[in-house]
Amino acid sequence: MNAPQDLLDKAKTAFENAYAPYSKFRVGAALRTTSGQVFSGANIENASYGLSRCAEQSAIQAMASAGERELAEIVVYTAAEEPASPCGACRQILYEFGSDALVYLVNEAGKEKRFKVRGLLPNGFEL
Repeated sequence: MNAPQDLLDKAKTAFENAYAPYSKFRVGAALRTTSGQVFSGANIENASYGLSRCAEQSAIQAMASAGERELAEIVVYTAAEEPASPCGACRQILYEFGSDALVYLVNEAGKEKRFKVRGLLPNGFEL
């Protein structure tokens, strides 16, 4: 199953808008909620590196700020040689909003990998 084209297009646009002057590793993400709304985000770095935000986090923050709470699917787009997987913090944040959501990892060459959030973070933290 290929990444949904509308999410891929929005993830590519977010990728272009990423602010990554330190790592030079740009990431764009676009997600769809279970209600069908679409949100995107890019990684935004900061000289105080711990204050940086990943693209997945930016997209989830936009989603939650709009009042949405259930993630259905997300596309994460990079220029890496292999499609890049979300970091551990992002995996937990994705898990919070949709442990069964689909995650499409896509690179510039068009290579794709697909997982469920739960597959990327088995036994994620829950309260």
